[in-house]
Amino acid sequence: MLDQFLYGIEAALNGLMTGIMYSLVALGFVLIFKASGVFNYAQGVMALFGAMTLVSIQEGRVPFSHIINATFGTKIHGFGWEVPALAAIGLTIGVMILFAWLVERYLLKHLINQEPVILFMATIGLAYFMEGFGDLMWGSDIKVIDLAMPALGVPGLPQGGSLFIENATSGLGTDRFFGFFIDKLDITAAIIAMLLVVTLTIFSQYSKTGRALRAVADDHQAAMSVGISLRTIWVIVWSIAGVVALVAGIMWGAKSGVQFSLSLITLKALPVLMLGGFTSIPGAIIGGMIIGVGEKVFEFIVSASWFGDAMGFTMNATENWFAYVLALIFLVFRPQGLFGEKIIERV
Repeated sequence: MLDQFLYGIEAALNGLMTGIMYSLVALGFVLIFKASGVFNYAQGVMALFGAMTLVSIQEGRVPFSHIINATFGTKIHGFGWEVPALAAIGLTIGVMILFAWLVERYLLKHLINQEPVILFMATIGLAYFMEGFGDLMWGSDIKVIDLAMPALGVPGLPQGGSLFIENATSGLGTDRFFGFFIDKLDITAAIIAMLLVVTLTIFSQYSKTGRALRAVADDHQAAMSVGISLRTIWVIVWSIAGVVALVAGIMWGAKSGVQFSLSLITLKALPVLMLGGFTSIPGAIIGGMIIGVGEKVFEFIVSASWFGDAMGFTMNATENWFAYVLALIFLVFRPQGLFGEKIIERV
């Protein structure tokens, strides 16, 4: 019984780490929604595109190489050099800022004061465009992220379970309990996510630009009437969301490889937003934790019970739908989420 209890705690801790990984994606949604009222369906694809661009710059890949080869009969694949991880991250951030500027110039500026559903449909089109463009630009092969910087003594992103935690907790149960297995990459992601949340919260609440972001979200026309440049604000917020998407893409890409299924993490971010609220940065983290812990603990309880044995439940049997059922319950009883703003429209 003690061992089962400890394994339940282990499942909850792993769920907590996974939930924070979900929150990294949800943060980008919150930032754009707070500043423009746009639900950016392309956020997951932005994470994929950022991770693909980072790996390809590191490896010195030639953009559109397979199209060039097919057109001219060449066999060009790379420039013949590798870019250090730190420089590659800087260049990728520049690409994401350029992407934000292009989105504002050729998409958003034509949709000012349009209905939210029109803006939402525009981001769906943007998501499919980016996914296809990324495939053409960098290829569809699975890529591996390696951020090691030997010159600076940085070994890169940690992989595998934490032996320190495992050894420290191995004596808590009987001989059948071998300690908590917590992935070191998940711990790193949790630390980075917390730093992002603190930084973004301070920026949103106390900076002049952060206040301008909130003003634009409340009323586009009123914000422009007091001298706030709507176009500049949108470039800034999409740039920040792009950087957050890059961080999410790095963490998820290091965990499961940089592949096109990475864009599907958007679907797991939706329940997180419904729980935490579409306008709350801390809510994105809290919502992710609730989803992550809830699905892992529920899965553990069901699979360990007689019901799970009788129905033949295996790992991931409930994980695929638990988050959406929980989000549905929240939509019924608290549609604005735990930390979202309750909006009352008088007609």
